Amino acid sequence: MVDKLLEGIHVLQRLTLQKLWNILLLKLSYFISISIKKDIHWGKPFAFSIEPTTSCNLRCPECPSGLRSFTRPVGSMDYDFYKGIIDQCSSFLSYLILYFQGEPYLNPKFLDLVQYASKNGIYTVSSTNAHFLDDENARKTIMSGLDKIIISLDGTDQISYERYRIGGNYKKVISGIQKLVYWKEKLNKPRPRITLQFLILKTNQHQVKDIKNLSRKLKVDQLVLKTGQVYNLDKGSEIIPEDEKLSRYKKINGVYVIKNNLKNRCWRIWSSSVITWDGKIVPCCFDKDAKYVFGDLGKNRFLEIWNNKSHSRFRKQILSSRKEIDICQNCTEGSNIWVN
Repeated sequence: MVDKLLEGIHVLQRLTLQKLWNILLLKLSYFISISIKKDIHWGKPFAFSIEPTTSCNLRCPECPSGLRSFTRPVGSMDYDFYKGIIDQCSSFLSYLILYFQGEPYLNPKFLDLVQYASKNGIYTVSSTNAHFLDDENARKTIMSGLDKIIISLDGTDQISYERYRIGGNYKKVISGIQKLVYWKEKLNKPRPRITLQFLILKTNQHQVKDIKNLSRKLKVDQLVLKTGQVYNLDKGSEIIPEDEKLSRYKKINGVYVIKNNLKNRCWRIWSSSVITWDGKIVPCCFDKDAKYVFGDLGKNRFLEIWNNKSHSRFRKQILSSRKEIDICQNCTEGSNIWVN
């Protein structure tokens, strides 16, 4: 709760009156749309997720990057192409997640992407497996202007960690975190806030107490306990925790279902966009394989896509039959994917 409050304050510090007015318009149109079940959409998205790359060094079993299962092209965001997106949208864009699929640091220009957005007054966040946080990258990360970095650490020893983060090196992750903390203190920088994210799985659920102790020892700013996502629920999964309180799923008649009523509403689709490395606009982070493409920034400007017919049709379906959209069926919007 404290971290969310601090993050909210930091975002507010970046807001111009124009950006604040835009967010108010988005909120108003969203609530009106829910009330009258029509696609009323004012304003422009205040948040983006932009994908630096689809490449990844690990082989996590519930990740398309790790499984190498994409049907879409694999590649990395071009820096000049990215600058063009930011230049188009910086007047209304307030919050940028430089992550979708893949490991961001595998894009050699990743920290340049961060720096350009930060210089344009945009709050920036990214997520990493921390295998590329050597001393130089850690220092550059602290200097880049990044506001928040999320580091995945799903185990408190090599055996537990590698059962999900296949191909990962536990000691290398710990070293990367230590280097970030060192340079943040040495350079006397308040940001980025360092968040340690622990994905609770059947293989590591016994280590919750240990990860809390470890996070204090590492002196990170925040520890987040997150429930794991599974794709093929019909078959169940070996990674779903036995304790239902630690899972985003529950069993009904022997079948796992998500703990979400999937009401006909979605703030994400009203307020944000996801942009793949090659410029495709997709609804949200649950469309990992870019099945629903609203437009291509290589062909059209962003605002031409934001209010086009494809976008509007999708929003209308959200308001009438969200459960029928396949990418929504595993969605946590409107539920809690964090564990206290």
